[in-house]
Amino acid sequence: MHVVVIGAGVIGTTSAYYLSRLGCRVTVVDRATDVANEASYGNAGQLSYSFTDALAKPEFVTKIPGLVAGRDNAYQVRLRPDLVPWGVRFLSQCTKTRAARNTVAVLETALRSEKLMEELRDELPFEFSHRTAGKLVLLGSEADVTAARKTAALKEEHGCKTEILSPEAAVALEPTLSDMQGDFVAAVYSEHDSVADSHAFCKGLKAILDNTGRVDFRLGATVRRLIKNGSRIVAIELDDGQLSADAFVVCAGAWSGELLRPLGVDPHIYPVRGYSVTLPPGPSAPDVSVTVLKRKIVFSRINGRVRIAGFADFLGFSEEDDEDRIATLIEVAREYAPLAADYDAVDQEAWGGFRPMTPDGRPLVEQSDFDGLYLNTGHGMLGWTLACASGHDIARLVAEPAH
Repeated sequence: MHVVVIGAGVIGTTSAYYLSRLGCRVTVVDRATDVANEASYGNAGQLSYSFTDALAKPEFVTKIPGLVAGRDNAYQVRLRPDLVPWGVRFLSQCTKTRAARNTVAVLETALRSEKLMEELRDELPFEFSHRTAGKLVLLGSEADVTAARKTAALKEEHGCKTEILSPEAAVALEPTLSDMQGDFVAAVYSEHDSVADSHAFCKGLKAILDNTGRVDFRLGATVRRLIKNGSRIVAIELDDGQLSADAFVVCAGAWSGELLRPLGVDPHIYPVRGYSVTLPPGPSAPDVSVTVLKRKIVFSRINGRVRIAGFADFLGFSEEDDEDRIATLIEVAREYAPLAADYDAVDQEAWGGFRPMTPDGRPLVEQSDFDGLYLNTGHGMLGWTLACASGHDIARLVAEPAH
């Protein structure tokens, strides 16, 4: 069975791996010249198996007027025509019942992804800076604590143990918190969450797949359209001709809608831009991953460096504000944690990427209404976290009918 995977990010590369394990011949196509060149390149690096909380929830609704007015520098929102229908769907998910249901659905996928990653780590011969760091989410108000307790209880019902720590207990666990300038009233701690370099993971996985003889990477090749014959997708059109196959898996992240909508398939994905900067560690760099909930920024230690990531910008596919947003990210991080990183280092690496957000926060891992066309996209900010489970699941869905 020949399968074309469209997209060579962490979702596409992992899908190709599991498809090859099931005996499929795979061609991975991406317009970029290397794997993990977009959203998978410089993400926060956190494998947040325990932190799958839905963005769409009742508390978010109260923030929307301030976000649109630009009063929260963690977000930029531009009311574009393509944002309105997506936003209406998002608002429909902002109920307690739906937020809980969506959180649990993603959590169950995340916990399976954690087990699959453990299995992969035992098999893979390359280093991708995987480390069980644990994760602390700093809470800035009693309302945040109340919400966190409810979410922790919900997650515990589904096999995920998190703890609510006092500030003193959090500092005892991660002493560098005492050198941070912002007050927090409590912290959520998840002991088993990890960090790893998704870019290094994809490059290592590609090297293995190249050697199998069953996987071909066609990089620097843009997919112009999906070609159908009746109700079946039979080929893709590239600049140099057509490529036919038995099945096609769209793993194109935020760009998935551009490929699918001409077929009448709308995945309801919006590109939400996030940013990161990777710096040498400062004299008080945290070892545990730290999320500052109020500021929407995270600190991760990856491969001896500190990666600071954050923000969520709803600007369509615009990249014009990247330089200013990176500067703001550094400014916010320096103000909050002045000793966590060497903010003035010359060897800093900045990144911006589009996260493919669905209104309910759930990824689309499914067969489409067309025969031979499958979706593995819409992972939002959790692509790295969910990659193993999503790749495993789509491979079974595609390959099992052939067995």
